[in-house]
Amino acid sequence: MTREEMVKVYESLAAAHKYIVGFTLANRLYYMVYSGMIADDMLKLDKAAESKGGMNKVRVRVSAKLRNMLVHSGKAVYVGSADLLEGNDKYNKGERFERVITELLTGKKWEKDSVPFNVAGDINWNGEEVQIKFDGAELTNERTLTRAMA
Repeated sequence: MTREEMVKVYESLAAAHKYIVGFTLANRLYYMVYSGMIADDMLKLDKAAESKGGMNKVRVRVSAKLRNMLVHSGKAVYVGSADLLEGNDKYNKGERFERVITELLTGKKWEKDSVPFNVAGDINWNGEEVQIKFDGAELTNERTLTRAMA
């Protein structure tokens, strides 16, 4: 599938149509809220490793130029130091970002889950399902979409 096809199928199957995308700039943590799909210029086609099937996947990538523009225009929301994403636990930066955002926006304690994207978002915020993605995160891949369409 092409990037455009994958994004279209993902959108049609997704339980959440609002997104929070996080990134760092100058050791500061920021996020953006998107009502509707993540900005097209942030969705990049990539390939999984051959050991994982070598299929196409779509990643969320926030370029340095875009980070600067979002921060300097005031469109990005400052959260705190990028140190919030550090830790000596079993979680990666994306999961830590999800924890920070969940606790910040909902006031609820975060717990890791494995709920599929077509069942629910990562959080329910102000009555809406929301997907949370950190820079570099995989949005979806061909295998996931094929399974979800079945």
